[in-house]
Amino acid sequence: ELRARHGLRLFTLERSCCYEALLLDEERGRLFVGAQNHLLSLALDNISQRDRKIYWPAPVEWREECNWAGKDITVSAGGPRRVGGVPGGARGLPYHRLPEPLFKLDPRHTEDGKGKSPYDPRHAAASVLVGEELYSGVATDLMGRDFTIFRSLGRRPSIRTEQHDSRWLNEPKFVAVFWVPESEDPDDDKIYFFFRETAVERQQGLGKTSFARIGQICRNDVGGQRSLVNKWTTFLKARLVCAVPGPDGADTHFDELRDVFLLQTRDKRNPLVYAVFSTSSSVFQGSAICVYTMADIRRAFLGPFAHKEGPNYQWVSYQGRVPYPRPGMCPSKTFGTFGSTKDFPDEVIQFARHHPLMYNPVLPHGHRPLFLQASVPYTFTRIAVDRVTAADGHYDVLFIGTGTWDPWPHPSLPADVGTVLKVVSVPTESWHRMEPLLLEELQVFQGCSAPCFSTPPAPPQQQLYAGSATALAQLPLHRCGAYGKACAECCLARDPYCAWDGTACTRYVPNTKR
Repeated sequence: ELRARHGLRLFTLERSCCYEALLLDEERGRLFVGAQNHLLSLALDNISQRDRKIYWPAPVEWREECNWAGKDITVSAGGPRRVGGVPGGARGLPYHRLPEPLFKLDPRHTEDGKGKSPYDPRHAAASVLVGEELYSGVATDLMGRDFTIFRSLGRRPSIRTEQHDSRWLNEPKFVAVFWVPESEDPDDDKIYFFFRETAVERQQGLGKTSFARIGQICRNDVGGQRSLVNKWTTFLKARLVCAVPGPDGADTHFDELRDVFLLQTRDKRNPLVYAVFSTSSSVFQGSAICVYTMADIRRAFLGPFAHKEGPNYQWVSYQGRVPYPRPGMCPSKTFGTFGSTKDFPDEVIQFARHHPLMYNPVLPHGHRPLFLQASVPYTFTRIAVDRVTAADGHYDVLFIGTGTWDPWPHPSLPADVGTVLKVVSVPTESWHRMEPLLLEELQVFQGCSAPCFSTPPAPPQQQLYAGSATALAQLPLHRCGAYGKACAECCLARDPYCAWDGTACTRYVPNTKR
């Protein structure tokens, strides 16, 4: 029924699964997909036609190595799961960009995948390619214990976080990583990592608590000269808070960060950050979407550092002298005369090593979630956002994937409904106060869904692409005809994609009479 009414298209392969890594190439009109044992190239206008496939299973010796390590070879040695030059679950890493229609692997050109891609696809990892350099948040060992933020490829030496130091990273689960310019000077560019980890600042005796984090590093960081050699000298992190304010300060926190989407604005230095969270509580279960501005993120990194002191080793705001240049600042003409991080004074390097955590958290826009749900048979897992020009202004439309948290759920757990929620943020009294409106709830497939689409959606297709453990789906961003055949029904739907043209409810096009 959904296929007939709403133009849903599905793609699946025999003896494969886990279509969880999607990369859009608008220039060539292709969608690249990483699945178990396969790399796929699909047509953006219709994923069920003109597909190209590369069968790429893990070699026998790798499967045996995983088996010796006690890993499930049906998962750990299941071939590529990540696309865009970074397939996962394998250490041979073809690194190339070939023009369509050519789509093949060249075994003569490979990269070692260590520090770029996890050994096990169940180890959460995230990466971004900036120029010729790859920035990865990944576990670098087979057992998934040595977590690092790593820079590789390119011409500069590899750089990583301090090893086995819980103040830097403490059992992190990486979610996303983005490159954001800071000023007109490219030397100020920063790389932002989003992850969740076991909080070091929680009081002892309260058990493990997961906090959402945002971490930053300078793109031009080359490590220290005498200390932190080939290690980051500009790494800082702050807590990312998504909470519902409660009476007497008893806030309801959503601490399990699941996905992040960067919505570009006219100013490339100030995108909006949309983040998906769920609760870690067994008493209250729900999901939320929080929005953050770069101004608030930068304010937290310019605020006080967290410091452990006193007889009970309490975490407090550091009140001592902060060395110059301030840790976390990039060496550039904007903030000083230092030409490289190797020129930083020793006291700056030592302070950075011992104070990676900021004291103030990053609070969401409006100090509360934009959208949340509780007591529903699923959790939010992924998000994609489209900024739409409507007849009365600009709206942000959210496409929220739902499903299980673990892509390999326990067989005894009930199957999730696999829905995609379409939510629009609409003004209430003024454009400064927004509230969410759920436009549609589409059941796309059984199993967890993970939407991924271009920003803006690939013209002229205007399509959403969602991957799950069982299939890949394509559906239009708007189905204006489903809102009825009357003007009132079309307008009351409040879908910013749609408008009444005098005879039917159709896609709104700016500069046309409606």
